[in-house]
Amino acid sequence: MEYRLGELFCGPGGLSLGAVSSYIKIAGKKISIKHVWASDYHKDSCDTYIHNICKGKPGSVICTDVKDLDIGSLPPIDAFAYGFPCNDFSNVGEKKGFDGTYGALYSYGVKILNIHHPKFFVAENVSGLTSKRQEKAFTRILNELSSAGPGYEITAHLYKAEEYGIPQLRHRVIIVGIQKPLEKKFQVPAPTHHPDTYKTCQEAIEVPPIEEGVPNNEYTKQSSTVIERLRYIGPGENAWSPNVPDHLKLNVPGARLSQIYRRMDPSRPAFTITGSGGGGTHGYHWKEDRALTNRERARIQTFPDDFEFIGSKESVRRQIGMAVPPQLSRIIFESILKTLAGISYDSVVANIERDFL
Repeated sequence: MEYRLGELFCGPGGLSLGAVSSYIKIAGKKISIKHVWASDYHKDSCDTYIHNICKGKPGSVICTDVKDLDIGSLPPIDAFAYGFPCNDFSNVGEKKGFDGTYGALYSYGVKILNIHHPKFFVAENVSGLTSKRQEKAFTRILNELSSAGPGYEITAHLYKAEEYGIPQLRHRVIIVGIQKPLEKKFQVPAPTHHPDTYKTCQEAIEVPPIEEGVPNNEYTKQSSTVIERLRYIGPGENAWSPNVPDHLKLNVPGARLSQIYRRMDPSRPAFTITGSGGGGTHGYHWKEDRALTNRERARIQTFPDDFEFIGSKESVRRQIGMAVPPQLSRIIFESILKTLAGISYDSVVANIERDFL
């Protein structure tokens, strides 16, 4: 049995890779998820998705602005996923919420639910959505998702990726909805890792070593000034390390942004891999005086080495930073399959509660 998957804002395919890799077996029969269609407006992301998720079905990925997508004509689906753009709910920036460019894009997922009635859905967004400032917006989103189509039993949880074996401190809200008529309630899968067993960024990058010729592993050419500055910055430290001499200090009045020229700490998970930002925000090796390569970033995001990203180096960085870690995605999708099949698994109580119907 295969659940048919549709996806909006698909990016390069982090959610999808986890979904199509997930499966369970019951009485010798395999239950899994297959790609049917996906959409995104970013061409390189669409090309990456086609190249890795559905090479033989390029027409199943619609590269267009979601506002121009003919939702009613999309093929039938049983499962739906979307990481609706999160810029306006982020903890960094102006936090415009529904008033921003991206704030209302979640509503296109609601349209999918109203028209296609998938048996379940997965929606992902940044942790900023749970802030006090965004409480009304978040409640509205949950209400609309819950009441869409045939109605959905909602479970919302703020996942800490490092607690699930991802070598990165990445915290994201994931909402799972299951059709109310199915009378199933998704339970949050229990964490598999704890602080003393977190997977480190060094382990992710070096075990096994990245082989010669692996795609997306080009080094960034660093200026002599950057190289000299990095020599004074220790693991886990940034450009404001007290060891940095005056002539190499950054002239940014009042700024103490932790990500600027910050080196990874090899004994800990990486800090959050991001998809944008100017000089000094690329994430830096704990020992070598350089920025991480895109392949190293992809490993921290748990993409396998044979997953090839298409586009320029900065485009690839964007794709990797905006993706959902496939390993976390797979854990969630397999838990959904178990829920639908009535198979129990270790779980914890959801940590997000809102007054919604």
